[in-house]
Amino acid sequence: MSDIYESAANSLGLFSSPCLTKVELRLTCKGISDRDALNKSDPCVVLNMQSHGQWMEIVSQRKLSKALLRPGGTVGKTIITITAEELTGNDDYIELSFSARKLDDKDFFSKSDPFLEIYRLNDDATLQLVYRTETVMNNLNPVWKTFKVSLNSLCSGDHERKLQCTVWDWDSNGKHDYIGEFEATFKEMRGAIDGRQVQWPCINPKYTVKKKNYRNSGIVILNQCKIIKMHSFLDYIMGGCQIQFTVAIDFTASNGDPRNSCSLHYIHPYQPNEYLKALVAVGEICQDYDSDKMFPAFGFGAQIPPDYKVSHDFAVNFNEDNPECAGIQGVVEAYQACLPKLQLYGPTNIAPIIQKVANSASQEVHTKEAMQYFILLILTDGVITDMADTREAIVQASHLPMSVIIVGVGNADFSDMQMLDGDDGILRSPKGEPVLRDIVQFVPFRNFKHATPAALAKSVLAEVPNQVVDYYNGRGIKPKVPSEYQSSRSFGP
Repeated sequence: MSDIYESAANSLGLFSSPCLTKVELRLTCKGISDRDALNKSDPCVVLNMQSHGQWMEIVSQRKLSKALLRPGGTVGKTIITITAEELTGNDDYIELSFSARKLDDKDFFSKSDPFLEIYRLNDDATLQLVYRTETVMNNLNPVWKTFKVSLNSLCSGDHERKLQCTVWDWDSNGKHDYIGEFEATFKEMRGAIDGRQVQWPCINPKYTVKKKNYRNSGIVILNQCKIIKMHSFLDYIMGGCQIQFTVAIDFTASNGDPRNSCSLHYIHPYQPNEYLKALVAVGEICQDYDSDKMFPAFGFGAQIPPDYKVSHDFAVNFNEDNPECAGIQGVVEAYQACLPKLQLYGPTNIAPIIQKVANSASQEVHTKEAMQYFILLILTDGVITDMADTREAIVQASHLPMSVIIVGVGNADFSDMQMLDGDDGILRSPKGEPVLRDIVQFVPFRNFKHATPAALAKSVLAEVPNQVVDYYNGRGIKPKVPSEYQSSRSFGP
C-alpha cells in the first residue's frame, strides 16, 4: 500500500518551493477617452490575475507600458503603465491622527475647507498617493479623523523614505486651491508614538519668493502615531500554533464502482487516482505544521457496515472513537482498506462534516490562545446537494479558527461550487447572514493535470496563511513566543 503513496508523491513531484517576495504594482493611464458629456471620465482599472492560465506573467521588469486595445482588438491611444516595486517591510499598520492650525484662508466669503494628502516618493522618483483625508469644511484649524495605513503602503518598510504631504482647500468644481506642503519621514512620525506632538510648517514655495516676511501657510500637527502589530503566519506557527488537518472523502455512487477502471476510486497497483493525488499533494504540506502527524479521516455519501445505513461523516478506519490515521500514508492506507467494505451511495451532503470539524474548532475559541487551527480538506466528485445547509455551516464556521478546502475531482460541472468560495462575492447563509471572513477555497483538480509540479498544493493552500492571521489578529490574539510554547507543551514523535 505504501507503493501507491510513494507513487502519488513522485508523480506530483513534491519539493520545497522557492522563496517568494511581495511586490507592489502601481498603475497609471494616459490618454483615456472622455466618456462623460459634462465633466471628465471617472476611470478605474480592473486587474485580473489567473493562477494557472496561459496569460499569467512573472514580474520581470520594473516598468511596463502598453497600449490598451479598443473593442474589436484595435490599438487605441490610451497607454497603461505598470510599475513594480519590491516590498521589504512587514505587515504592520500605522494609525495616524493629524490636525492643523492657522492655515491660509483661500475663500472670499468663508474659511478654507482643508484636506491633507500624503504621497510616497517611489524608487523611480514618482509620487504615489498613500492617503487622502476627509475635508473639514470652513475651518482654518482642522482636526482630521484618525486613519490607518499599512507600513508597506506608507514607505515600503523604509523608515527614512521621503513623504510629501500637501494641504489643499477643497472646491466643488474639483479645482482645489493649493495651501502648502511639507516633507516628512516615518522616522519623524514615530516621534508621536507616546502621545507627543510632531509638527511641520506648511510651506507654499511661491510665497517664499514673493513675500519678504513669509514664514508659513500654517502648521500641520501629528498628534498621535500608533503602530498596530500585525503578526504573521510564521509568528503563530513558531509560537506553537498547530494545524489540525482533517480529510473528508466523497464516496457517493457518482464516482463509479471502485472495481471498474473508469471509477474515480479505482485503485491501480502503480497509478494513483485523482483522490490519492489530491490527498497526498495537500496533506504533505499540511503535515509539516502538525507535530503529532495524526489526521482524522472521514467519508460521506456511502452505506457503511454493519447495517449499511447512509452516513455523511463516518470514520474511514471505521473507528468512530479514534478516526485518526498515522500520517498521510496512514490516511491512504485506511482509504484503500475501506473501499471494498462500502456501498457507494448518496446524496452528496457536506454540511455534516463541516459541522463535525466546527464542533472541535469551537472548543478552541474558549482558550483565547493561538494553539490550534483546523483545516478541513473535502475531496468530492460532484455538485453538493445540501447547498443551503452548507452555506449555513460555512457562515457559522467563519467565526471559528477553521478553513475549508474543497478539491473537485473528475469532470463534473462545478460552477455552483464557486459560490462557496468568497473570491467572487460575499457568501451568505439562507437567512442572509454574511460570512465573517472568507474561509473556503475551491479548486477543480482537472485544472492541474498539466500544471507544474506541486501546483495543486500551492493553489489550495495559498489562502490559508492569511486566513489564520486574519482570525487571530482580528481577535487580538497574539502568538506565543517560542520559549513560552516549548516550556508549556512538548512535541509528539
